[in-house]
Amino acid sequence: MTAPDILASCARAALFGWVVLAAANGGFWRARETDAEPVPEPAHWPAVTAVVPARDEAAVIAQSLNSLLAQDYPGAFRVVLVDDHSSDGTGAIARGLGCGRLSVIDGAPLASGWTGKLWAVRQGVEAAGAPDYLWLTDADIAHAPDTLRSLVARSEAERLVLNSAMVRLATESFAEKAIVPAFVWFFAMLYPFAQVNDPDHTKAAAAGGSMLARRDAFEAAGGIASIRSALIDDCALGAVMKRQGRIRLQLTDRSRSLRAYGWRELFQMTARSAYAQLKFNPLLLLGTVAALALLFFAPPLAVATLQGGPRLAGAAAAGLMAGLYQPMLTRYGRSPLWGFALPLIGAFYLAATLWSAVEHLRGRGGMWKGRAQAVAGAGV
Repeated sequence: MTAPDILASCARAALFGWVVLAAANGGFWRARETDAEPVPEPAHWPAVTAVVPARDEAAVIAQSLNSLLAQDYPGAFRVVLVDDHSSDGTGAIARGLGCGRLSVIDGAPLASGWTGKLWAVRQGVEAAGAPDYLWLTDADIAHAPDTLRSLVARSEAERLVLNSAMVRLATESFAEKAIVPAFVWFFAMLYPFAQVNDPDHTKAAAAGGSMLARRDAFEAAGGIASIRSALIDDCALGAVMKRQGRIRLQLTDRSRSLRAYGWRELFQMTARSAYAQLKFNPLLLLGTVAALALLFFAPPLAVATLQGGPRLAGAAAAGLMAGLYQPMLTRYGRSPLWGFALPLIGAFYLAATLWSAVEHLRGRGGMWKGRAQAVAGAGV
């Protein structure tokens, strides 16, 4: 079989693959699961404690905490920040806010078998006491004043044990405009929100920027210790919580990331957990490389080099690929033409995935803020 014959077969396979993804992967591309639809408010507002792990977040911590302290929430609400050995004065800035509803804790030395973030979260949970809900949120997120009210109202109305929101990521720089919408799109491809939200489906996930957990279900699931070494901690928490009851994963505009990313930071963010997503399995890595090459690279190559039916198959695959990306591009206010850049964007994510595996082999897996945290087998 000649190279053109192989490419022609790949183009047809890619078209079939995109048709399957469009029709049989939970409608991941529609981006319909949001918190925009109002829900009835509860007669009684339960008590909530927000737990915020923070490590070297001096640039954004005041804005993040102020957005939490400004929540228009009718029930009892307090905030616990755990300063995870920051070297930039994060804890001092937090204490300087001088709010009685805010407690700032200095983190204990990292315990063996734990990732740094989850060890900090555990200490925050222990300091939270016994509220009805725990709101686990990151230190680089700003929340609109009605965010907690919206999360609790939906959790109470739908009897959710976990209600998480994919926060709106920044798209100011060219790197962010190119990579960020695809990051959310790929996440939805792996964890279709409709399947996650279906109590009868096994798919489970969560978005770590904002997760509201019912405390009794959280404790029944084993608490944060049940996922102590998980690098993809939000999805790991989603999995253990779905065993306790209904969970929800949604897109939100109420919460937004305060962190700015360039190309290097976006690459590191992706590489940090990519190999963990593949369970540190070389065979899964090879399969992922093959799948990405087939879906993203074969269609444009077929259009550029083949003729007749194979070229039409490649064009149809490329067009379907770009079409499935349009709802996410619309959500982030990007031009529809970005859909045709997906092969290049896919190459970026493929390179980050391969680098993630290389770093793991070098003993530097999961590198984040000076810590190598990957533990083989702890990807979920």
